[in-house]
Amino acid sequence: MIIELVRRGEAPDMVLLAAMPEQPHTTALIPVFRAWMDAHGVANEIVEYQVTRVKHWPPYNDLLEACLTNGTLPSIAFGLHSCSARHKISPQDKWVKHWPPACRAWDAGQKVTRLIGYDCSARDNQRYAHRDGHVSDLYDYRYPLREWGWTREDCERCIADAGLPPFGKSSCFFCSGMQPDEVRALPPEQLRLIVLLEARAAPRLKSVEGLWRRSTRTRPGSMTAFIRAEHLLDASDIDAIIASAPTDLIRFQESAAGIPVERRPSMQSWLDRFNDGARPQPARARSRQPVRVSA
Repeated sequence: MIIELVRRGEAPDMVLLAAMPEQPHTTALIPVFRAWMDAHGVANEIVEYQVTRVKHWPPYNDLLEACLTNGTLPSIAFGLHSCSARHKISPQDKWVKHWPPACRAWDAGQKVTRLIGYDCSARDNQRYAHRDGHVSDLYDYRYPLREWGWTREDCERCIADAGLPPFGKSSCFFCSGMQPDEVRALPPEQLRLIVLLEARAAPRLKSVEGLWRRSTRTRPGSMTAFIRAEHLLDASDIDAIIASAPTDLIRFQESAAGIPVERRPSMQSWLDRFNDGARPQPARARSRQPVRVSA
């Protein structure tokens, strides 16, 4: 949508990207496409969900940190869809409300036009049907790809013609909508975080088995069970995470609660320590000192 709008001389005034714990291919493509937008004069910003009231918790930012803090799974694992509303739409709304061009438009009694990239493929037809007729006091909504009659194949051809790499499906790497092959393609660092996420939430799960909700003929309801069965991580690593990481995290949270907010360590600081367990440790240099043997 953005590429074609630029080609038609209708570049948007601003493009917002919501920071999310994405799959690796999306994480790699974001700077590539931001560079393309910069080169074509398209203003763009990354916005991030920010918690303003952390109460007794360490500060946290994205969806992964929120779930770990609260000992739960993303809402989609329970059949709900508040993930995007809170972590994508909300920070964008907040940013736009402080954006001078939008403020000037609203002061003049005008609305801001939001461009939404639903195409004419079957899945986006369903998404559009859900949104059709939505009215806002602040925004008008426009769907350029649908105006042009574009399908997903048209979008892929447009991206290739612009000299950009293919864009795969965008989702959190622990989304319940992940397919088995997508989980198989994840690096060990993200697989370990999936195991941690399910282990942290396990004591509170009653209606679902895990991130995939319930078992089917093709996969278990727990991504951890799938990771174990597929040998995507060593069983000993999985067992160690389940046995100790949630308890260690809770101790960290309890300790942080006693520290003034302005000096309280963030959830990311604990995750950095957890992630160190997945990184190869540098080999110890051999000592150049002479070896002394005592008789």
